[in-house]
Amino acid sequence: METRLKAIKAEPRERMIGVEVRFWTNEIGDAKRGFIVPKHGWTRGVIRMRRNDSHGILPKNPRPFNSLMELPAVLERVLIEHGITLHCESKMAKYIKE
Repeated sequence: METRLKAIKAEPRERMIGVEVRFWTNEIGDAKRGFIVPKHGWTRGVIRMRRNDSHGILPKNPRPFNSLMELPAVLERVLIEHGITLHCESKMAKYIKE
């Protein structure tokens, strides 16, 4: 049985769901005096949702990660906390068993 989802009108800039990954850069360079080393950062940081009124997304507190290996788990937690439902694309379906 096919379930119909209710769609609403959205502006082009609000059609996508945005997630932001931010990497810490402190103590690389001389940040206290406002100097950074361009394109350098730690393997630690935070993941946060971007605000999107069409989707009803109001960002909650960013979730920290301490290793690149933690990114998928923290991303999943952020999506769940914001009530985001992802739909599986046909190529991905071969990896998922229901």
